[in-house]
Amino acid sequence: MTRIRLLAYAILDGTPIPIDRVADQKPYYSDKRKRHGVNLQVIADPAGRLVWASAALPGSTHDLTAARTHGIIDALTSVGVMTFADKGYQGACGSVRSPFKRRRFRPQLSRRQKAVNRAHAKIRARGERAIATLKTWKILAKLRCCPRRATAIVQAILVLHHVENPAHAG
Repeated sequence: MTRIRLLAYAILDGTPIPIDRVADQKPYYSDKRKRHGVNLQVIADPAGRLVWASAALPGSTHDLTAARTHGIIDALTSVGVMTFADKGYQGACGSVRSPFKRRRFRPQLSRRQKAVNRAHAKIRARGERAIATLKTWKILAKLRCCPRRATAIVQAILVLHHVENPAHAG
C-alpha cells in the first residue's frame, strides 16, 4: 500500500488463469469461461505497470467477492486512492469507480453516461495492458501444477517483473 498511496489513481482488475490439475473440481470450475482456473486480482499504476497481484482464489469466485476477500477495496479506500475498475465491481463503493451499467428495464444510457463510460474505458485499458504483461510469462498460459501453488508462482513473476522493469524506467 505504500507504493499505491503515492499513485494519482490505480486500476483494479481480475483475471482468470487456466489450470489443468484440480484436486476438488467444483470450486475451480468457472461456468462463465467453461474451464478450470484460478482468479487473480491485479492493481496497476496509471502507466499500466503491475504494482500488486493477489493470492489466487478458485476460478468460480466473482471479481467483487475476490476483492472483498483480500480486503482490496477497504485498503484502497483507507489510503484515499481513486481506483478504476470494470463492471464486475459494481457496488464496490468507497474509492472504487466502475462504469455505468444498462439495467434491464432502462431503455438506454444517457449521452453523458456513455461519454463517462468511454473515458473510463480509456483509463482501464492501461490496466488491461498490465494483465497482458503478466500473461506474457509462458507458465501462466496454463498452470500444470496444483492450484495452491499458483499464488507463489504469480508472486515470483511479480518480483521478477519488478526487477526486470524498475518503476523509474520510462
